[in-house]
Amino acid sequence: MPELPEVETTVRGLRPVLEGQTLTSVEPRRADLRFAFPADLRQRLTGARVTGLGRRAKYGLIATDRGDTMIFHLGMSGRWRLDPSDIGKHDHLLLETGEGRRLSLNDPRRFGSVDLFPTEKLVDYPAFVAMGPEPLGPEFTPAYLARALEGRTAPIKALLLDQRVVAGLGNIYVCEALHMAGISPTRAGGRIATKRLEALVPAIRAVLEAAIEAGGSTLRDYARPDGELGYFAKQWRVYGREGEPCLCGQTVKRRVDSGRSTFFCARCQR
Repeated sequence: MPELPEVETTVRGLRPVLEGQTLTSVEPRRADLRFAFPADLRQRLTGARVTGLGRRAKYGLIATDRGDTMIFHLGMSGRWRLDPSDIGKHDHLLLETGEGRRLSLNDPRRFGSVDLFPTEKLVDYPAFVAMGPEPLGPEFTPAYLARALEGRTAPIKALLLDQRVVAGLGNIYVCEALHMAGISPTRAGGRIATKRLEALVPAIRAVLEAAIEAGGSTLRDYARPDGELGYFAKQWRVYGREGEPCLCGQTVKRRVDSGRSTFFCARCQR
């Protein structure tokens, strides 16, 4: 599944193509993905000028001068394609700009979504209301994390994946950040000392920033809008490396928690 770095990479790839451009054609090629397309999607977006692109957690945001923002989620296998030479059965939404550029939202498994919401009320969008701060934003600090974890007995990994604690973190990058910070994924969140949280917050930021710089991780069918694959997988410290040596020489282990694989080093992470 595309995670925060993949979505951020997607938004950065779309920005030079869409920002400031007028959408001359908007063509939904089916009625729905995971959820139905807005019935008036074509009417509200055709002729609109794109005023900005952004991201909230794992959602991409495309704002227009009509006061609407298109909110997209890539689901399990979605990606945007730029100027595709062919349009296939998995290209479910087509956009064209005044400069003649064409974009296709391609989603073979159809677990993604597209919605429209008033830009000035984005904080009230149902999926955003209960979300915690962005992990790359100024509100995500060791002090904030200490308050959010106080008294919590759940494992730190599960708490970091809780979108109410911090928005947008996924399994890969939580495994990587916990390893970088030297914290066991099974340690109770409320029992992690402040000094260790002071290492965890920058570790989360560093892992995400490195992944964005590398264009994300190559997962199943994910690729950047220009078709290039992400290369952060080549830098994974523990994720997907069960049985291989950790940087310390100890063997990387894997456990399954709530259906998700957790990769860790028992020597490095306490």
